[in-house]
Amino acid sequence: MDWTIFVFLAPAIAASLIIAGIHAYLGLHVVERGVIFVDLSLAQIASLGAAIAVWQGYDPHDNAIYWMSLGFTLIGAFIFAMVKGHEADIPQEAIIGISYAVASAAVILTLSKATGEAEHLQNMLVGNILSVQWPEVVLTGGIYLLIGAFHYVFRKRFLEISIDTKAAAARGVPVRFWDFLFYASFGLVVTRSVAIAGVLLVFCYLIVPSVAAMLYADSIGRRLAIGWTMGTVVSALGVYLSLQLDLPTGATIVCTFGLVLIIMAAVRPLFRRVVAADPGEPAVRTSSGRA
Repeated sequence: MDWTIFVFLAPAIAASLIIAGIHAYLGLHVVERGVIFVDLSLAQIASLGAAIAVWQGYDPHDNAIYWMSLGFTLIGAFIFAMVKGHEADIPQEAIIGISYAVASAAVILTLSKATGEAEHLQNMLVGNILSVQWPEVVLTGGIYLLIGAFHYVFRKRFLEISIDTKAAAARGVPVRFWDFLFYASFGLVVTRSVAIAGVLLVFCYLIVPSVAAMLYADSIGRRLAIGWTMGTVVSALGVYLSLQLDLPTGATIVCTFGLVLIIMAAVRPLFRRVVAADPGEPAVRTSSGRA
């Protein structure tokens, strides 16, 4: 085995592990809130900002592209936080879906006026995790560390509004303010991750570990442990398989996530029977009382 290949892949492996760590945690909130496609919507809103910047003459590799994307993402975060739809009994997922559709159409319209740079912009949005370099990995890790610390400090508040928003509002919690902080920090992570890894891979990092963890655990702590473990193992395995089979790294990791999830779902009944056979194993209940 040529170890120079692993040296070449080291930044991509480090980036995938960093992305897996923050997204496994955020995925718990997304699943609890029932807004599964919020990252796709925010990513598309971010791409609209990038498309407008390119249309206005900025180079696709200019830092202004990122800041324009982030600005549009924060606008999307504000919209999702303010327009929750409870008063009209409109599911927030419907609002997120409408935002995604409108942003996607707006990107198409904008790129039709900037055809010369459309290919460069598309490459940026799809992402290429193999092209990431150590300075970008270190910067991304620093940003995610700050966001992780922010969520850790206010973890009880964020979990409170994610698990039962109406109950939190009844207790006088300013839900929209905390929702905006959540979506703003979430949007910052998504904008950064999508530029590195692409939309599909980021979506898998966000949702698949959380869904897999729900198969085996009810408590937040256990779900986090399972999600982080799965994200780490699948990231390393996906990069290894892409190397051995000469396949695109991002797509290989996505398919590996899907395969591992299928295996975990298939062996779940066996795991449940083993747990049920142990009378000393107490039932773990969620905040809603489900065993």
